[in-house]
Amino acid sequence: MSAFADLEPYVEAFKARPEAAEPAWLARRREGAIRRFSELGWPSRKQEAWRFTDLRPLQRVSFPPAAGACRASAADVSPWRYPAAGHRLVLVDGAFAPELSVIGDLPKGAWLASAAETLRRRPDLLEPALRETDTIGAQPFVALNAALFADGFVLALEPGVALDRTIEIIHLGRAAERSSQLRNLIQLGAGSRATLIETYAGEGAYWTNAVGVVAVGAGAALRHAKVQDEGAAAIHLAHNRVELGRDARYESFVLSLGARLSRHDVHARFDGEGAACGLFGATLLRGEREGTIASVVDHAAPGCVTREYFKTVASDRAHGVFLGTIGVRPQAQRTDANQLSKNLLLGRRAAIDTKPELEILADDVKCSHGATVGDLDDAALFYLESRGIPVVEARRMLIEAFAAEVIERIEDDVELRAHLGRHLARWLAGGAG
Repeated sequence: MSAFADLEPYVEAFKARPEAAEPAWLARRREGAIRRFSELGWPSRKQEAWRFTDLRPLQRVSFPPAAGACRASAADVSPWRYPAAGHRLVLVDGAFAPELSVIGDLPKGAWLASAAETLRRRPDLLEPALRETDTIGAQPFVALNAALFADGFVLALEPGVALDRTIEIIHLGRAAERSSQLRNLIQLGAGSRATLIETYAGEGAYWTNAVGVVAVGAGAALRHAKVQDEGAAAIHLAHNRVELGRDARYESFVLSLGARLSRHDVHARFDGEGAACGLFGATLLRGEREGTIASVVDHAAPGCVTREYFKTVASDRAHGVFLGTIGVRPQAQRTDANQLSKNLLLGRRAAIDTKPELEILADDVKCSHGATVGDLDDAALFYLESRGIPVVEARRMLIEAFAAEVIERIEDDVELRAHLGRHLARWLAGGAG
C-alpha cells in the first residue's frame, strides 16, 4: 500500500470531476495543485506548525467533496443571521443557495457573488484568488482546496467604493462525511471600505476546508469578523492570506465555538508603508474538542503596526493551541508590533499549548509578546459567591467576562459586539466548564 493511500479518495475525486468550461489558467492551476497535494500528503506532528494538532479525526474518514444536493430552509439559517446585515450570501455544503440569500442593491463598482457565478461572469475577478503558492507551497490543505473547490464567495470593490451596510456570508454544513472546499476572495481597491461577517455552522460529521485571499489596497479599510460554530462532530480548517497595501487597515475577529477539530490560520503581509493590522479572537472549548489559532505576520514594509490578542478557554478534556509568529524584515524599520495570548485552563485533563514568537531583523522597532495560562481568579470567584451567586453562575460570569474582553476590542460597532456576545452567551448556556 502506498504511504499516501489515504489521499487516494481525494485524488480520485479530482479525476472524477464533471467537465466544466473553465479558463485554461484555472485548469492548469488545479492540475498543479492536486500534484502538490499528492506530494505533500497530510501534515505531520514532526512539522513545527502542526506539532500540536491531532489530525486523526480527519484521517480516519474520507470526506469527498459534497455534491451540493442537501437543502436548507430559512429556519436553518435564522439562528445565525446578523440583524444588521445589508447584504447576505448563503452557501449550503459549499454551494450557493440563492433562495436563502439576499444580496440586495450594491453601489456602482461593488461586486458580491458566489465564486461559481464570478467564474461564469467575471473570471478576471476570481483569478487573484489562486496563487502560485497553491501549487508550489507547503500547505497541503490549501493545495487540495485549489484543486477541488467548486464555490465560495467573492467581494470586490473598486477604488473609493464604501459599503455602509455589513455584508454577511453564512456557510452551512449538512452532508455527512463530505467536504466543502470553499475558495473565497475579498479584494478592496484603494480607499474603499467594508465590514464583513462570516458564519460557519451546521450539523453532523463533515469537513469544511475554506481558503481565502484578502487584498486590502492603499488606504482601504476592512473589518472582518468570523463566527465558527460548526457541528460538534465536524472538522473546520481555514486559511486566510492577507495582503496589505500602503496605509491599509485590516481588523479581524474570530469567535470559535464549535467543531470537533478546528484550526484557523492567517498569514498577513505588509506590502506598503504605514499599514495596520489587528488580529483578535476568542476560542472556547469543551468535551474533547481541539481548537488552534495559528498566525504569521510578515512586516515587509516600514512604519506598520500589528496588534494581536487571542484568548482560549479549555475545559473537560479539550485542547487549545495558539501559534503566533511576527517577523520583521531588515527594511521594516519603525515597526510597532504587540502579541498577547491569554488562556483559561478549567479542567485537570484539559490542555493549552501557546507559542508566541518574534523574529526581528530590523533595529528601529517596538515589539513585544506574552502568554499566560491559568485558572479562574479565586478571589473574584469568592467575591461573587459571597454575594449569594451560585458557584456555577459565578464561574459562567467570570468566563464570559474573560472572553468578552476581546470582543470589546471592536470599539465602534455596537451591533457587531452585541451579535458576538449573543453567540458567546449561547455557548456558555450549554455549560460553563
